[in-house]
Amino acid sequence: MFTGLIEAVGVIASIQKTSNQVIFTIDSTPTDNEPYALGESIAVNGVCLTVTEFGPTHFKVLAGAETLERTTLGRLQHGGRVNLERAMRVGDRFGGHMVSGHVDGIGRIAAKRDFGANLEFDIRAESGLAHYCVTKGSITVNGISLTLNKVVGPILSVALIPHTVSATTLAAMGVGDLVNLEVDMIAKYVEKYVEKYAEKLLPGDR
Repeated sequence: MFTGLIEAVGVIASIQKTSNQVIFTIDSTPTDNEPYALGESIAVNGVCLTVTEFGPTHFKVLAGAETLERTTLGRLQHGGRVNLERAMRVGDRFGGHMVSGHVDGIGRIAAKRDFGANLEFDIRAESGLAHYCVTKGSITVNGISLTLNKVVGPILSVALIPHTVSATTLAAMGVGDLVNLEVDMIAKYVEKYVEKYAEKLLPGDR
């Protein structure tokens, strides 16, 4: 489980590709002075991955075929920068929102407005994702917990405060770039249970 509060920006040091998976080596020093651990979960641009090898200033993660198909990780390049968040501890402050690291789909940046220290983005979500989004609700964009300023059809509008601009990679992205999106998991669970309840009702009770 994650919160969407980015802890560090890592750099892709190497990419090893096979027929159906990719191994990424990511340069990053733990920000909390706790060494990386074999098997721990780390969100890389919002994608929950498992550490398979590590050192004092790097770690390796593997992305399988499903992850590469559903996310933007397959488009990463050597030297690229990625948002990183280690899994939250029990008892930590919960400053963002509940993030699973299971990306729901991809969005494309449709507009970018620069107000100096602050930025605004319009993101066109893949079909069906905006269904789970509401104005002033939460959305995860490349691992970043953001508030939805407005939802109009498939377009999701978000704003970045100065800290988010300086502490993440999103400010360097522009119109046409692709981002990982994870919608609010509560919305998905509510819909699922409501659907099951509706199926049990007689036609005249609906």
